[in-house]
Amino acid sequence: MSPLAAPVAPLPSSLRSRFEGSRALVTGGLGFIGSNLAIALVDLGVDVSICDPMLPGYGANLFNIEPVKSRVRVSGGDIRNAEAMKKAVDGQDFVFHLAGQVDHILSLTDPFPDIDINVKGTAVLMEALKHHNRKARVVYTGTRGQYGPAVSLPVSETAPTHPKGLYEISNLTAEKIIEVYDEVHGIASVLLRLTNIYGPRAQMKHSRYGVVNWFVRVALDGKPLQVFGDGTIKRDFLYVDDCIEAILLSAASERARREILNVGDDRATTFRELAVELARLTGATWSFAPFSAERKAQEPGDFVSDISKIRRLLGWSPRTSLADGLARTLDYYRHYKDRYW
Repeated sequence: MSPLAAPVAPLPSSLRSRFEGSRALVTGGLGFIGSNLAIALVDLGVDVSICDPMLPGYGANLFNIEPVKSRVRVSGGDIRNAEAMKKAVDGQDFVFHLAGQVDHILSLTDPFPDIDINVKGTAVLMEALKHHNRKARVVYTGTRGQYGPAVSLPVSETAPTHPKGLYEISNLTAEKIIEVYDEVHGIASVLLRLTNIYGPRAQMKHSRYGVVNWFVRVALDGKPLQVFGDGTIKRDFLYVDDCIEAILLSAASERARREILNVGDDRATTFRELAVELARLTGATWSFAPFSAERKAQEPGDFVSDISKIRRLLGWSPRTSLADGLARTLDYYRHYKDRYW
């Protein structure tokens, strides 16, 4: 069976009753997480609109929505365009805000797209909601990078935020903007901090948007994997289907309103373990390599999410093991790699 036709992991039945017949806007909906979310929403009976200007280099790909292309509306609206956002938010029950500048390496040399897209764009979107649709529920997907280097592990939502780059600072600022519009203007929101998400539909042209998927490309290209340092740095890698379930549960529950929630995996994996598993699945070889200057500047050290809060509030926990998630990801790109690199 083609991965496009394969059924997605079953979602909790309670979600259908919450979402069926509703309307949802997904900003950045042609990108990696946004497209997977749009497909899941369509499967739940939602009238889905996607807003994505398809900026070069950001991972937007019309092929990402191939399974539902006739059942979603796609516009090229930019979140920085007030008139486009006014039209986009009209009549929506849910707004999933995933659009953003997501290249943390780029932010080292040019911080202004982070400020322009992530900060200004979020303010434009929230202003549109304030003036035209205060009843919509907003879910924002930020990044675990907002914490900066971990003070202790696992990292909970009460940990201090000390981000190391403009990309992470702009995500934290966008989060604060949405928080204020909820408190002052009553626009219901949930603020998520996502960990290292991997899986089908991510861009694969360069290595700046997620180490797991880049490792997948290198392995499928038959090249050796390079593990920086001594390979013992820890991360929590989360398969995209689990991430989508967390996003939907957050949108569906009143208990999540105004909450900041980690979306990650409390099972730590080292980069060496990641390479070994990929080598087992693909036959690839791997070796240690020194950090490049740009990667060393951005490397925060070990990071593992504390997900006890979202587990307590929403009953969510990851269901996909690293081995299963990698196998599904490899299967997808073996079929469709010509669409991604």
